[in-house]
Amino acid sequence: MTFGIVGLGLMGGSFGKALKKYNLAINVYGYDHNKVHQSQALELGLVDKICTLEELKKCDVIILAIPVDGIIAFMQHIKDIDINTTVIDLGSTKEIIVNNIPTSIRKNFIAAHPMTGTEKFGPKSAIDNLYEEKIVVLCNLEDNSALHIERTKNIFENMNMKIVYMDAKEHDIHACYMSHLPHAISFGLAYTVMDHEAPREIITLAAGGFRDMSRIAKSSADMWNDIFRQNRDNLIESLGIFEKNMSDAKQMLIDEDYENLSKWINKANNLHKIL
Repeated sequence: MTFGIVGLGLMGGSFGKALKKYNLAINVYGYDHNKVHQSQALELGLVDKICTLEELKKCDVIILAIPVDGIIAFMQHIKDIDINTTVIDLGSTKEIIVNNIPTSIRKNFIAAHPMTGTEKFGPKSAIDNLYEEKIVVLCNLEDNSALHIERTKNIFENMNMKIVYMDAKEHDIHACYMSHLPHAISFGLAYTVMDHEAPREIITLAAGGFRDMSRIAKSSADMWNDIFRQNRDNLIESLGIFEKNMSDAKQMLIDEDYENLSKWINKANNLHKIL
């Protein structure tokens, strides 16, 4: 099959690498409005050729590896693709995407979310094995035709990914707690420390725990501002629950209730029995 990847950053570039590694594509075409990204993707061998929109629409599979707002806008440019062309988006929020898919390509369009990524972006951030052994969530497949479902499953299975099926609304709730809330907390932690500590002390005293928790605070502000906006209601609810838990811990410290504070910490320890 021929693949066209829209967006040649971390997700799109790494997808191109995976397609080549597992010999899933005859040709991998790239489509990106950023000229620098185009050049870097070719230099790094992430794609075989930079294509035009018309060439992209003739591919067997189109991968949308761009921010959610971009995915929604780009749908309008591919409303006239062939019924046998599969479109797979990799957006991190699904309900808003599913609700905006044009009727003419609803059977073609697979809403997918690979649960993977790093804080880096751009073609040079593309890495081997970003997708391998990771979860990919496929949403609302009842609206897709069998050809596109089976083709998508084969692609992800051949990339050694585990497939999970979910409703888009349900997905967005889980993605909020597993990804969006942790990013908000990391941004908040970084903001708090920078507001309180001088750069010299941060450099001198920052240890492994702080570096681990603040790593994702390096993520793109534009991208995460969009994600927070798109999943606003779920994020507000999750932040409220998180604030309640922090308030409970604070009150236990005020009350010098170290017995219950220890129980609170031990309950949190149970997470890694699951992970």
